[in-house]
Order: sequence, then structure tokens, then C-alpha cells
Amino acid sequence: MSSLTLVWISLPFFIGFISYLLPKLARYLSLGVAIASVGYALLLFTQPPLPLQLLDHFGVTLLLDSLSGFFILTNAVVTAAVILYCWGSDKTAFFYMQTIILHGSVNSAFACMDFISLYVALEVISIAAFLLIAYPRTDRSIWVGLRYLFTSNVAMLFYLVGAVLVYQASHSFAFTGLREAPPEALALIFLGLLVKGGIFVSGLWLPLTHSESETPVSAMLSGVVVKAGVLPLVRCALLIEEIDPLIRIFGVGTALMGVGYAVFEKDTKRMLAFHTVSQLGFILAAPEVGGFYALTHGLVKSALFLIAGVLPGRNLKELQHKPLTTPIWLVLVIASFSISGFPLLSGFGAKVLTMKSLLPWQVIGMNVAALGTAISFAKFIFLPHQNQAEAKKNQPGFWTAIVLLIGGLILANLVYYEAYSLANIVKPLITIALGWLAYFLIFRQTVLKLPRLLEQFDHLIGVMSLMLILLFWMVLA
Repeated sequence: MSSLTLVWISLPFFIGFISYLLPKLARYLSLGVAIASVGYALLLFTQPPLPLQLLDHFGVTLLLDSLSGFFILTNAVVTAAVILYCWGSDKTAFFYMQTIILHGSVNSAFACMDFISLYVALEVISIAAFLLIAYPRTDRSIWVGLRYLFTSNVAMLFYLVGAVLVYQASHSFAFTGLREAPPEALALIFLGLLVKGGIFVSGLWLPLTHSESETPVSAMLSGVVVKAGVLPLVRCALLIEEIDPLIRIFGVGTALMGVGYAVFEKDTKRMLAFHTVSQLGFILAAPEVGGFYALTHGLVKSALFLIAGVLPGRNLKELQHKPLTTPIWLVLVIASFSISGFPLLSGFGAKVLTMKSLLPWQVIGMNVAALGTAISFAKFIFLPHQNQAEAKKNQPGFWTAIVLLIGGLILANLVYYEAYSLANIVKPLITIALGWLAYFLIFRQTVLKLPRLLEQFDHLIGVMSLMLILLFWMVLA
């Protein structure tokens, strides 16, 4: 198993460069790597946890277990869907190479159990993601990519200082070294991870980046890339009892902040981006079951971004007067139902499991976030539709990718089939009904536009500094 793991980790990087030399085979090779990751992730659910010691003295280790299996499976299915979506397009071998390198570096981050190898993986992710964001080579895409890269690199400088402080205190880079590390090490490391994961106000770089990227890139970024900063936070919460309350606080705060922006947002892709922030909060709010929620969110959010790319516009007010074709509306409704927690889709089981794992002080906040989710996605569910010839030709692989992702949402019900009890079914249905009622009575006609001041590039680093002060205060408290 150890040899297989090392081959699996290195395979995307090897195949990525080979595919660039063999451009006609790039799509096939990239899809093959994604399928291999699906197989490896499924294998993890049947095997005991596999720790790999790379440099014993420095605490450089990897850990492959069922938790990382959920995240790796998410990465594999989303990557496969994106490749299928782009199958008949004019994307070059360079695009497929960067996609599969991004896939491999995200997998590596999911396997890391120490701060130095995680740092390397996160930096490779930043470079690959930047190249994909800037792929169209327009002034706008290059600016958005550079904004992402600069913000990410500044955050990782804080993170690296924190990692050095952990080593100084424990003579190890392992996550468990945080127990002996000074408070400033924890604050610096968490700042880097909060920014990379798009958590709370540290994640306000995310809406512009995800909404302005190309459709398949948005699906990758929201579906899997931000989770490379989330899984280490989940690991730390599970390993060190004192850190768990801190992570849960950020989970609740993030869920409420993201949904607070989303309910007033009128741009489809920005609304989805803010809901990425919100749903990451659900993962952190209950770390012990975060893997299943990450899988469900990755599948549904990727599907929603791909669907948003074929809508006849991005403004929700305008879409209310532009009927969608019935097939597009149906898959949009299915995905919206899943993220709202409707039964028969895995979003239901993930929300039930998460809500059962909350601490008492979290319950009200997370229920408000769930209600906000239902309000937000009522905007999609109640869009007009009719049978008509499609005015906009879909991407050639659109339906293949959507069937894969929606099928995954249905099959993932098997993970927690015990959720299907009468009490568990009634509560989310009531939440969704209340959300729809609030949408029709209040939010449908609301024209409130929240300020974007904190999203501006000039203020992102300032917000980062304020978050560092907050983290110092929370850790010392």
C-alpha cells in the first residue's frame, strides 16, 4: 500500500508533463489520472489508516485514511467532471496539464500531516491555480489571477513563520507540534490556512476570483481547491482538543457571513462563490464529520458553477424574465435541492449528520445558516422555464459532466442512509419551506446591495492584519 501511495501521489505530476509533450493524448491521460484517484480514494475506505514517515527527525509525514479519502474522492470526481466538460472544447494541452497538476497538488495537500510538506503543496496549488485563472490571457483574467496569487503568497509567508516557530518549540513540523508551540505560531499558521481556505473575512478574496474565472476553473476552485486549506484545520481540531472550539467558532462565523452576503446577491456566480464560503463553515463547524460534507459540497458546487456557465445571463433579476430550457432548469433545481438539504440527495444526509454533531452553542447559528441557504437557492428553483430550442449552445461535454456530478450526489446517499428517519426528514423540509416563504415575502423584491469595500485588493492585506490580531486575541484567551 505504501508503494502504491507514492506512485499515486507522483502520477499526476508525471502524467501532467507527459501530456504536454503528447498534446493529442492530453485529455485521455488527464481523465485517466482522475479515474485512478477515484479508485485510490475508494480503496482508502477499505484499509486501515496509512501513515508514511518521510523524514522522521523533522516530523515530515503523510496520512491516508477515510477522512482524506472523502476529500480525495471529491477532488477526483470534480476533476473528471471538469475534463469531461472541456472534452470537445478548444482547450490546449497546457490547460489539461495545469488541471492535472492542480489535481495532484491538492491530493498531496490532503495527505499531509506536517506543516512543511503542506506548505510546499499549497504553494504548488497557488501556481497551478493562477495559471488556470489567467488561461484566457485577457487583462481581466491576468489581474484576477495575480490578485489571487499575491494574496495567497502573503498569507503563506505568515504561515511559514508559524511553521518555523512550531519546529523551534517541538523540533518537529508535525501538526501535533502545535501542542508545544507558542500562541503566535498557532495564530500565524491559522491565518495562512484561513486565507487559503477562504474562511471568514480572510476569504473575501474568494468571491471575485471564483466568479470571474472561466466556468470549469470556477468549478475546480470552489469544488476542491479551497478545501486544501480546510482539511488541515479539520485535522488540527481532531488532533488537539484545545483547538477544536476555535475551529468551530470560525465554522459558525463563516457559515453566517457567507450566507449573509449570498441572500442579497443578484449575480449568480457571486452568489455561488459566497455560498462556497458559507458551506466551508459547515465543514469546520463539525470537524469529525467534515469529510462527508466536503464530498457533498464539492459535487454540488461544481455542478452549480457548470450550470451557471450555460444560463442566458448572470443577473438574477434578468433571469426572471428569460425562461430557461426545461432540462437546464431541472438539473439546476436538483443541485439547489441538494445544497438546501432536500431528502433523496446526499446534501440531506450531510446536513443531518453535521447538525447532529454540533455543540449546543452552535445550533442556533447553523440553523440560521441553513435557512439562509434555502432562501438563496429559492432564487434558482423559482426561475421561469419552458420547453424551447436552446438559445445558447452548451459546452460539448456539459451533460456528461452534469450526469457524473448529479449521479454522485445520489450515490453518496449510501454513506449515511441512517439519516432517513421521519424526524430527520421533517426538519429540513420545514427549513426549506420557511426559506421559500421568506424569499417570496421579503428577499425576492429586495434591492439591497452590500458594499464590496473589504473585497477590494487594497483592503485584503489590511483585513489579513486584522484577522491576525483577532487570532492572537483568541489564542491567548
